[in-house]
Amino acid sequence: MRFADLIDFCWQVVRGNLRRTLLILLAMGVGVAAVLIVTTLGEGARRYVLNQFSGLGSNLLIVLPGRSETAGGTPGFLVGKTPRDITIDDSLAILRSRYVRRIAPLIVGAGDVHWNARNRSAPVLGTTAEFVVVRDMAMGQGVFLPEGDPHHAQPVCVIGSKVKRELFQGKEAVGEWLRIGDRRFRIIGVFAAQGESLGFNTDEIVVVPIASAQALFNTESVFRILIEAKSRSQVLQAKQDVLDLMKARHEGERDITVVTQDAILGTFDRILSALTLAVGGIAAISLSVAGILIMNVMLISVSQRKREIGLIKALGASGRQVRLIFFTEAVLLALTGSIAGLIGGWIGQQMIADLYPNIPFTTPWWALVAAPLTAMFTAIVFSVAPARQAARLDPVVALSSRT
Repeated sequence: MRFADLIDFCWQVVRGNLRRTLLILLAMGVGVAAVLIVTTLGEGARRYVLNQFSGLGSNLLIVLPGRSETAGGTPGFLVGKTPRDITIDDSLAILRSRYVRRIAPLIVGAGDVHWNARNRSAPVLGTTAEFVVVRDMAMGQGVFLPEGDPHHAQPVCVIGSKVKRELFQGKEAVGEWLRIGDRRFRIIGVFAAQGESLGFNTDEIVVVPIASAQALFNTESVFRILIEAKSRSQVLQAKQDVLDLMKARHEGERDITVVTQDAILGTFDRILSALTLAVGGIAAISLSVAGILIMNVMLISVSQRKREIGLIKALGASGRQVRLIFFTEAVLLALTGSIAGLIGGWIGQQMIADLYPNIPFTTPWWALVAAPLTAMFTAIVFSVAPARQAARLDPVVALSSRT
């Protein structure tokens, strides 16, 4: 039997029972589309996280209180004692490193923000003038916090674009007095709209000098220190310098954790990549359902096509050629179902992208290859039993069969 005749024969069989064919195509298409959609979600989440951290620049280090190497988890809290506080003076000492360009200590809290009769709750960040440069944030109006002694509490603040829009509703905000808790701050600047970054909306924040935040939240400790190394090649040297400087200041005890951007990105990348593979594998299991459906349908088909199979064998077809017919039918069904699944997956990706435009949803190339190949492999494997049963039929018995 020529290859062209084989394809034409199998195509006629596939077209002969549209209800059965459509059922198989639906199962196969749903399986392929499910693999594509779940891997797209995982890949989108991975790229979103990487983009969030990449936006901070490539020379970033973050200092946290407590030593994660000792605790084996959250820094400081699992070793039986509270980690030593990081102070403003500790932050300034880091500038002695020749590998550090600038630092931005942070105090983070939440407060009720009032202007006239309007109020809302907002995250309040206490920091220094270098924060806007380290974080690469843009100003929409006015200026950022003034430079000077970080121990000096100046009554000024910078607000996010959403805070301005909700409190001032189109009125000019720069120069107005804003009340945060029981203290008043003059607004000297408004951030440009920037949206989500590292888990919080920068359009909703209020930034005050770090000394003002200490008084506002009644704390002396610094929550984090953002450090910008002078170059990407000097990040590791800057990290070691920070560890040594803080150890010297903390009575010889290494009680802080310094994480680099590459370490954070590497961790998230590994976690989200593994999650994408795992979820994609779970979705691929649905393809086995389609394979079982193909097997069941073909087993029924063998009993229904006994005379046809007997005639083919009587005309000289070997058992190998009969098996090849069934394998070809399975591949045709799987290939058509895969194409339908690819189209369905693409449509699903576009719908998700429209719902969440800020997340870069992209189907990984390996999923585009693996899903159709898995579908065809599954179809062939589950068509082995029906193909063997058909190949073993005796042509005389098959032709004399009434079914």
